[in-house]
Amino acid sequence: MNMATHLISRRGLLRNAATGSLGVMALGSLGPVALADKKPRDSALKGNVHHSVARWTFDFLSLEELCQLVRQIGFSAIDLVGPDQWHILKRHGIDSSMCNGAEPNLEDGWGDRRFHPALVESYRRHIDLVSEAGYKNLICFSGNARGMTPEEGLANAEEGLKKVLGHAEKKGVTLQMELFNSKIDHPDYLCDNSAWGITLCKRLDSPNFKLLYDIYHMQISEGDVIRTIRENHQYFGHYHTAGVPGRHELDNNQELYYPAIMRAITETGFEGYVAQEFMPSGESNEEKKRSLASAIKTCDV
Repeated sequence: MNMATHLISRRGLLRNAATGSLGVMALGSLGPVALADKKPRDSALKGNVHHSVARWTFDFLSLEELCQLVRQIGFSAIDLVGPDQWHILKRHGIDSSMCNGAEPNLEDGWGDRRFHPALVESYRRHIDLVSEAGYKNLICFSGNARGMTPEEGLANAEEGLKKVLGHAEKKGVTLQMELFNSKIDHPDYLCDNSAWGITLCKRLDSPNFKLLYDIYHMQISEGDVIRTIRENHQYFGHYHTAGVPGRHELDNNQELYYPAIMRAITETGFEGYVAQEFMPSGESNEEKKRSLASAIKTCDV
């Protein structure tokens, strides 16, 4: 699967969510977990990291099957599931660690004032849904610049987000803007570097607005991942992982050393989620499922 197909997969999942109102196991065969079993199996996970996985990267499985898989590995959270499927997560005792569905797409975001009326309406509604479901995090996006300067985009995002942040604070929901690279995956995206996102955090000055620091994207955009995390961790509310280059497994075919990155994250006292968002490259579904167990083990410091 090429990168263009990867992007289509995630964008398609986001659109579908928006229309809805989204022990490390032995590396052997992964059988199903009984639906009646609501407790995670005994695992060798150390308990220092709250693990999750992005739904869209394992979309060759049904959500039911993915819930069973994460339970079998030994963790209990899935990212990027919208309101129409939360009942499936609840049936399995799985947390919706990063909710989605309020965004129209990845390009029409808070950095462009033209989209504010629709975004305000959608986010206020979804903040209510997230709160009522007992969840905490709702993803958001800067969208594309379309000729704007970074400062213009910042001013627009600040203006728009202030219209919903008070409601988020009241409902106990944190809006988290994802950092993307604009070099390869998301051309023209405004929030394509940590400095832009941190400036927005400072201007909004709310405990209910954070950045989703995507390690894969920021390695491509700016590198210097560990120092950035150590010096700015107070602005980062959630992390995503993937190998660079290629967005595949966290193995020795890519340039990031995730055990060191994860130690840096845990040393900051971070208590949120770290979600795997790599595209498994195995030929069979069993190989792909084993790659998730391997990634969790790599990140479980």
